[in-house]
Amino acid sequence: MRPMSTRFRIGIKVALWVACLLPLAHLVYAWQADDLGANPIDYLTRRLGKTALQLLLASLAMTPIRILAGVSWPIHFRRLLGLFAFFYVGLHFSVWILVDHFFNWAQMLEDVVKRPYVTVGVTALTLLIPLALTSTTAMVKRLGGARWRRLHKLVYVAAALALIHFLWLAKVGVTEPFYYAGALALLLGVRLWDWARRRAARYPSRFAEGVEP
Repeated sequence: MRPMSTRFRIGIKVALWVACLLPLAHLVYAWQADDLGANPIDYLTRRLGKTALQLLLASLAMTPIRILAGVSWPIHFRRLLGLFAFFYVGLHFSVWILVDHFFNWAQMLEDVVKRPYVTVGVTALTLLIPLALTSTTAMVKRLGGARWRRLHKLVYVAAALALIHFLWLAKVGVTEPFYYAGALALLLGVRLWDWARRRAARYPSRFAEGVEP
């Protein structure tokens, strides 16, 4: 397999930066043009949250692409996409904190306790914080590869909670959240299939007999 050239890596990275910042640029433009709809706060919150979920799923898709296509270069951009997802999650919650509640911590705590969709959303954010903090190469070395990989498996839990948050917020009859749920199920299915395939190759006789090693 040919290694990824520096020019190719830089080109893809620039394209990803542009693609990841376009939703924010669109929102800034819409705000300046007073084109955020009848409920600007709701529009901002939903758009930022949806963008965060899209980028989170995109980051999770990098490994399945490598598995299915047999190319390794997508892995180099998984961290960038994950950090942009966390960036938009932060903006999503900033609107809730600054605009919806304006630092009224008691009111926010009441929301977390009484509103299940807020509870799962805040839980997803909480799980993503240590993943963002340990995303650097230095932290990978400090934690060790095995511990780092175990910790970052929490991203799947965070993604599932984010989907539940989206589903509970969606209006009756809206099917969009189910497409995202299907995408996550597909990504998890590829990972599970790859795990089973590698395990079967490691213990061929036991799997042939249907005996778990």
